[in-house]
Amino acid sequence: MFRFFEKLVDPYQPYPDDDVPPTRLWPFLADYMRPFRSVLMWTLLTTFAVTVVEIGLIFYTGRVVDLLEVSGPTAFLSDHGVELGLIAAFILLLRPIAQMLNAMLLNQALLPNIATLVRWRSHRHVLRQSVAWFQGDFAGRIANRVMQTAPATGEAVFQIFDALVYAVIYLIGALLLLGGTDPRLMLPLAAWGLAYIVLCIVVIPRIGRASKDFSDARSAITGRIVDSYTNIQTVKLFAHTREEEAFAGEAIEHARDKFQVQMRLITAMELGLLLINGLLIVAVIGWSIALWQQGIGTVGTVAAASALVLRLNSMTGWIMWALSSFFQNLGVVREGMETIAQPIDLTDAPDASPLHLKGGEIAFHDVSHHYGREAGGLDRVNLTIRPGERVGLVGRSGAGKSTLVNLLLRFHDAESGRITLDGQSLADVTQDSLRQSVGMVTQDTSLLHRSVRENIRYGSADATEAEIIAAAKRVEAHEFILDLGDMNGRTGYDAHVGERGVKLSGGQRQRIALARVVLKDAPILILDEATSALDSEVEAVIQDALYGLMEGKTVIAIAHRLSTIAAMDRIVVLDTGRIVEEGTHDALIAQGGLYAGFWSRQSGGFLNAASK
Repeated sequence: MFRFFEKLVDPYQPYPDDDVPPTRLWPFLADYMRPFRSVLMWTLLTTFAVTVVEIGLIFYTGRVVDLLEVSGPTAFLSDHGVELGLIAAFILLLRPIAQMLNAMLLNQALLPNIATLVRWRSHRHVLRQSVAWFQGDFAGRIANRVMQTAPATGEAVFQIFDALVYAVIYLIGALLLLGGTDPRLMLPLAAWGLAYIVLCIVVIPRIGRASKDFSDARSAITGRIVDSYTNIQTVKLFAHTREEEAFAGEAIEHARDKFQVQMRLITAMELGLLLINGLLIVAVIGWSIALWQQGIGTVGTVAAASALVLRLNSMTGWIMWALSSFFQNLGVVREGMETIAQPIDLTDAPDASPLHLKGGEIAFHDVSHHYGREAGGLDRVNLTIRPGERVGLVGRSGAGKSTLVNLLLRFHDAESGRITLDGQSLADVTQDSLRQSVGMVTQDTSLLHRSVRENIRYGSADATEAEIIAAAKRVEAHEFILDLGDMNGRTGYDAHVGERGVKLSGGQRQRIALARVVLKDAPILILDEATSALDSEVEAVIQDALYGLMEGKTVIAIAHRLSTIAAMDRIVVLDTGRIVEEGTHDALIAQGGLYAGFWSRQSGGFLNAASK
């Protein structure tokens, strides 16, 4: 039975990707709730049934009191035994069924699936954002918002049915029940309801705003702490533990201030409840007793009215807390929307098609990109790299080398100009097909916190074990991989490498990254200081492997160690975003220009970035 309700909604069902999701709260929630429409309708109906039954039991309690008074002990069961038996059967059989259905819909069909659906779709949306988007925020804060928005959405929906809908139906039923005895009994309950609504209107939105402020502050704590943990080596290297404590402590104290504001509002709300509930109890019970004294009401009326208002008294704290929790969760959702409701900032064209490479010619046509500034990046670059040509990129830091590569990978869209691959504009092809055609090894290599095998297989998801090992051997990684082990006893290719690969040396990380690119075997290869983390002996071996890997590929290699690119077919020199020289190593040396100056000023084989 549990499984039936759990499978009423598939949280992973296909849905159209929305590059511009709703940015207002209710349309945002409605978009996520669309798969749950039928379940929400049934939940509403069962909540209505459960509430009506509860009010009916209070009404019937008053009737039982009246029957006891009229019949007396000897005739009571003979006169009303059948009726009482039917009511008992209803309470024992039908009432549990209604409540069980309501609980199953809430606890099995809604809560787990809503949280799963929101978390899954939010994560998918965030993954589609560009690299630049991720660079503008803390990874910890992004993850925190994805994680906390999901349960907050589920809890908000739960509170609507478990408390708010229940309370509205209960209040209407109570008014009808009291009005059936004497319409005047409705007046104190109506006045109480009005006061209750006013209290909610005044206090609850403030609690919602305070909750969002606290949620923001809590995310800031997460961001600062994760930043410290991620860069723990730098923290230790500069002996900045105290500074990091203070940095996090500032955010923690700010969060405490926001939480205190929230708690003050909750306390004020509880004091207001105590006052209006006391007035409700005195007014309704006192008035029902007065009606009994006048012969208008019965003892059962007094009993039912008393039970009703005492039940309302016990419910109000729970309902107000549910309202508070509801708005707190909405505050968390609003805070999460600041991340997960952002439009995708780098999208494929509506009619984008997969890239079809034949030779691998790369062409930059009058390309400029300054990251929205007036300087930096690239400035009117024209460059054509022929199919199978190996090109080295050289220049001082900030000359535009990384910008050129980032534009080629379409991590950014060029502000002006056009980039083509085999005549196909990057703007007209899908991003995934573009990047599947490019293999890249960077200087600062990051590995996933997974096994060595999974990290290498990232280059080709369907690679066999033999192909993985062959790729590792080709870059001199197989032997050290066999010696690896982690704290959970996993060894060799099963060993996990730690976050960003921190359990490995720089050279080991680089070789695993190279093995990943070997396995990918893409027709375009980009090497950004690919051997900078290797010692000279291993570098010589890897260089041979790389030259073998370059065969038949279009290659772009960025290097400060000029000896690693001296044998390239052509060397392109960038300076202040423009191509200032290009040619073979020998031709550029003979030219006596900027490249020749770099070559002559190298110290230990590295480019002196300050050289003129």
